[in-house]
Amino acid sequence: MMGDTPASPVAPVPASPLLALSASNLRKERGAIAAQACDTCRSRKQRCDEQRPKCSTCQKFGLECNYRIPQPTKKDKTLLEILDRIKGLEAKVDSLNLRNTFASPTAVHGHLPPGPTTGSDAPMSLSGHPLSGTAYSLHDASSTTSGTDEHFKYVCSVHQMLAWPAIRQVLAAAQQKLPTIDLGAVEREKPAGLFQLGSTASRSLPTHTPYRVMGPGPTANGPTPTFLPITMSDLNWDSMQRLSKAYFDSFNLLCPVLDRHFFLSSTLPSVFSEGFSQDMASTIAFLVFALGEVALAGSSGPPIHVSNRRPSGVKGGSKDIPPGLDFFNEARKRMGFNLTDCSIENVQIFFLASIYYGTSFYPMDFWRMSTSASLACQALLASTPAVMSSPRGDMVRRLFWNCSNMETLLNLEFGLTPTGLEKIESVVGLPDFSGPFSDEDHISNQESHYQEHFASQIVLRRLLVEFHGVLSQGMSIRRRNHPILRPADFSIRLVSLALQLEQWRGMLPPQLRWHEESSGAFPNTSMYSPSLYSTIPTSTPMTTSLPPPNTAIPGSASPLMFTTDLDAVPVRYPYSLDIQVALLRSRYYHTKYLVHRPYLYKALHHPDAMTHDDALGAAECLKATLKWPVAMSPTCTRKRLIPCVFFFTQNLFGILLLLHLSTTVPILRRIQSTLCGERFEMDASETVGLYLDWMRDIKEVDCTAQWQWEVVKAVYGLEE
Repeated sequence: MMGDTPASPVAPVPASPLLALSASNLRKERGAIAAQACDTCRSRKQRCDEQRPKCSTCQKFGLECNYRIPQPTKKDKTLLEILDRIKGLEAKVDSLNLRNTFASPTAVHGHLPPGPTTGSDAPMSLSGHPLSGTAYSLHDASSTTSGTDEHFKYVCSVHQMLAWPAIRQVLAAAQQKLPTIDLGAVEREKPAGLFQLGSTASRSLPTHTPYRVMGPGPTANGPTPTFLPITMSDLNWDSMQRLSKAYFDSFNLLCPVLDRHFFLSSTLPSVFSEGFSQDMASTIAFLVFALGEVALAGSSGPPIHVSNRRPSGVKGGSKDIPPGLDFFNEARKRMGFNLTDCSIENVQIFFLASIYYGTSFYPMDFWRMSTSASLACQALLASTPAVMSSPRGDMVRRLFWNCSNMETLLNLEFGLTPTGLEKIESVVGLPDFSGPFSDEDHISNQESHYQEHFASQIVLRRLLVEFHGVLSQGMSIRRRNHPILRPADFSIRLVSLALQLEQWRGMLPPQLRWHEESSGAFPNTSMYSPSLYSTIPTSTPMTTSLPPPNTAIPGSASPLMFTTDLDAVPVRYPYSLDIQVALLRSRYYHTKYLVHRPYLYKALHHPDAMTHDDALGAAECLKATLKWPVAMSPTCTRKRLIPCVFFFTQNLFGILLLLHLSTTVPILRRIQSTLCGERFEMDASETVGLYLDWMRDIKEVDCTAQWQWEVVKAVYGLEE
């Protein structure tokens, strides 16, 4: 898809074999797509060769050449259906009265085997004998203590979890094996301070590229194919088209912040014909080229190192010289000229820059640019409120929610102060992709459903914020009398939130659904275009489609989209489909893990007060840590393309510590063996292997992961 680029602006545009096949499949499904004839040829009722920016007829007669933008057909209304589901779910969340949610927590874990009982409310051990301590019951709102509820503790970040007494014991034991690392700094630092642990000096991107990094690169099984990065000296019409296509077929599907049709029909021809200036169009173009180079190199460039006899999932460039740095530096030179402009382009510039910093593993720079994008978005809406009702209003909504999604992750996990963007959510509303779009966007959405993925992540983010607010309130409620949420209802709130999360998963459109116990399975193979299962000759790695999968879940006919076999040749999915699916599912499991983590705290620190329902909650927490798709192949082999990758690194580190405790703490071992299912031990072993490989790989480019790796290496008794 990315290698099939048009010729120069004055030459005929060759057809892409993948797009031709994809379009053919679509025609069989919904009828022929109208040709993109210009207005002149349409009025003359003659065939248009569709050259950009002017077709040959308009060039011949010196006429203005305008192309109409295709509008959605009836079958393009899929997103409207998911938006309706979103509104329905949000209404349920808003109307849910926690006072009326007094069902047993077992209701949400009903599929698990019930434990023996000695009374309706008596706390019990996992062996069936009553445990010491007070019975599981509801306390009056006037109580000064909250009984078993005091045994729960909710924390939203890994940094806060490291302060748990059980985790501190693990770190203290590891400290004895790490004389050169001061783990006490973890307690002294704020969450964001972890970014600098293990760093000997302040890192910054070089302002120039001293050399070109190209293949063959290091691998465990011989050299890789030569990969030649595109640099400023190579920048011609063909290379511009190739880089632009690489960006729009990857990053813009993960974070849809640019209009492909406008960029390809207006921005790109303008900078090509008139040259690069200091304006925002040139700045955006260079950012697109930089990220396009990252998309190409991050998929098929040489790995930057080999660890544990396995090529790195960080590809292209090197630790200090990331792909696309030439273009990014050109953008940086121009960003100062657009610093205070209140426009859509201003927001886009900051957001694209944040993505690039993330792909280069500079978390603080990523945060600074993300914050700038959020503030620019607020400035735009405050200074030009009419933009929401303009033709570009939906683009503003897409920008707003991209900023909001990133801001939430950074705030909850790293304690970074939000900008206040969430205060205007109700004013902005949800995006519906109602604006003009190109045929390429239509095809990419038909095959990857990126619009539905984006909308579903918005709702999941809103649920996460709601959950955080309820659980944080529950932890502080003991200090005052609250008319709705009583102090003893904390475990009831956990059940309510788990039910809401299950509602979200059950209301996903069919194209996105999956069996929760099978995190690596395809959602529904019949929902995807046949071109996904065809082998198509291509000159660009981003366009490779997959053959029919041969592996399946034991006891199931469902094929696997993700695998724990990191030594197998990774399948490449078009339109970054694997990354889209992996992000949605991994964030779901992360949310479920957070909601149930208070049960794990109670099991670790107050085992004598555990009830059977508490044990079920702890079991759900442990199962939610297993085999996050983002850490499985093929997604983990393209780490540069994963937005906010350090968020996942941080959480995988915390999970590794908890999974270690699950094998050493007696009550957790008992929960594993009786409530987590027959496959848990095997799945947990595979999960530890996956997450250790992730940490071992990413430590080469992430200073925070360097000391995290030393910790897990000491905890698990690993050798280099």
